[in-house]
Amino acid sequence: MEKVARIFGDPPPDQQILSADLEAMAATIEAAISDSVDEAPIMLASGDPLFYGTTRFLFDRLGKDRFEVFPHVSSMQLAFARIKESWDEAYLTNLATQALPKVVDRIRVAEKVGVFTSIDLTPRDLAQALLEQGVDYFTVYVCENLGSKDECVTRGSLAQIANQDFANLNVMILVRMPDVPDRPASMQGRKVFGNPDDCFLQSQPKRGLLTRCEVRVLALSEMDLGPGSTAWDVGAGSGSVAIEAAQLAPGGQVFGIEMDVEDYNLLIENSRSFGVNNLTPVLGEAPAAWKDLPAPDAIFIGGTGRGVLQIIDSAWPRLKAGGRLVVQVASLDTVTALVDSLKKLGVDPQVLMINLARSREQLDALRLEAANPAFLVSVKKEPA
Repeated sequence: MEKVARIFGDPPPDQQILSADLEAMAATIEAAISDSVDEAPIMLASGDPLFYGTTRFLFDRLGKDRFEVFPHVSSMQLAFARIKESWDEAYLTNLATQALPKVVDRIRVAEKVGVFTSIDLTPRDLAQALLEQGVDYFTVYVCENLGSKDECVTRGSLAQIANQDFANLNVMILVRMPDVPDRPASMQGRKVFGNPDDCFLQSQPKRGLLTRCEVRVLALSEMDLGPGSTAWDVGAGSGSVAIEAAQLAPGGQVFGIEMDVEDYNLLIENSRSFGVNNLTPVLGEAPAAWKDLPAPDAIFIGGTGRGVLQIIDSAWPRLKAGGRLVVQVASLDTVTALVDSLKKLGVDPQVLMINLARSREQLDALRLEAANPAFLVSVKKEPA
């Protein structure tokens, strides 16, 4: 309050200190507006109220037409000014409102980053999380107590910041070092989708990957995933489809459902290896395993027998309208039964047979070795 008095003079006698609880704050402001006769009430807050301030909530709660906004310099603007860096293309975020794994994923490919840290997630925590994911190619600035007498700016590497403590009021800025790769060395050669089969830990010699690279690419295309899609991979095995689906939908959720404990553990290890944080392994047997999962925009089912028909009967009602169901099967008999079953649901399934041949050297000649055919059956659930 002393700082407010220095800037605005002595406070009026009817001044109220607003609660940090947003609903209580809105109720106090609404009452003050209703009680005002000659002069509208004034709310004082530091910085720019429309940049991670409370104004968005108050607009939604009380209506924009009841406010006039007079912004001041935000602490983010001050921080970039202190380190003499432009911030027009920076990724800006707030650890108090955003999940740490998603922030780490966004930082991984950013050039500049401005972060409001929090009491629960400090600069040390963010630096450690980035290092754990192999991200070590940023110069870091932590700007503490901006605008006050004890203002301080600390510059260092992520490893150095990860071993220090800072004041609660701080802004953390990360600037990518020049001429560094677009990803950690451990991830070079890895693709968003279509990774070679040997990139994934597999159950050997039991069965390897059920959905091989080329089939996986076509299956993911048929699933038609968006950046925020929710997807199920039923019978996920060691997780190749689920992992690449998660990479194609970074803002969404993917659930890999697997009842075999060995494959379930491989799914966990593969997801860690690829650094996907939006994939949730689920150990259990369909349909009980998905009872509490959110409705999906896409479902992939790796089927090996007639049991896939019962799985589809249970999964179809959970699929969102406009969603896609994609099933991989290995025999013509199962394809025929699956198509007949889907037609009874009033939809028109499409069948894709995939014939692949891979090159093999034999003495001085190059020959092509055919793989077993695979079948993808896909269908869209039209709105009712």
